[in-house]
Amino acid sequence: QDNREDARFAPTIAAGDYHSVALNDDGTVWTWGDNGYGQLGDGAATNRNAPVRVTALRDVFGIEGGGNHTLALTGDGRLWAWGDNSNGQLGDGTFLSRIQPAPLPHLADCVATAAGYSHSLALQKDGTVWAWGDNSSGQLGNGTTETSNIPLRVSGLTEVTAIAAGQYHNV
Repeated sequence: QDNREDARFAPTIAAGDYHSVALNDDGTVWTWGDNGYGQLGDGAATNRNAPVRVTALRDVFGIEGGGNHTLALTGDGRLWAWGDNSNGQLGDGTFLSRIQPAPLPHLADCVATAAGYSHSLALQKDGTVWAWGDNSSGQLGNGTTETSNIPLRVSGLTEVTAIAAGQYHNV
């Protein structure tokens, strides 16, 4: 099942703190800049001053750059994450950083994503919002300040159509 609302890919660009991410109109992802945490997703931790293709991904329709991590959505509704994971912002149940994209095992049917400095969000097709990572300012929206390395549903939100993340807050 294809979760993209439009069959065409829309070229997009996103910025992390020290790296950039571009989505080409053919669904490929390109990254460049600082790569100290593997946030470029090219399998290395070498800084790049020119775009490199993230070969592990295809059929991408959405991208986001966080502090030192990167997120991508594929047409099948899967969310992929890589880079710094010291606060669980990759949402894979660990605190281990990744130098290549890996799908989040806990989410499906995602239609949008957002990345803060060290937290991440996903909007699912059913209008629910999920958050994970650093929660020191309550940015996960669950009434606590406890960090989570797995996605948690943001309580009280339904029928959401768009999400955005700031450094330590979300809209």
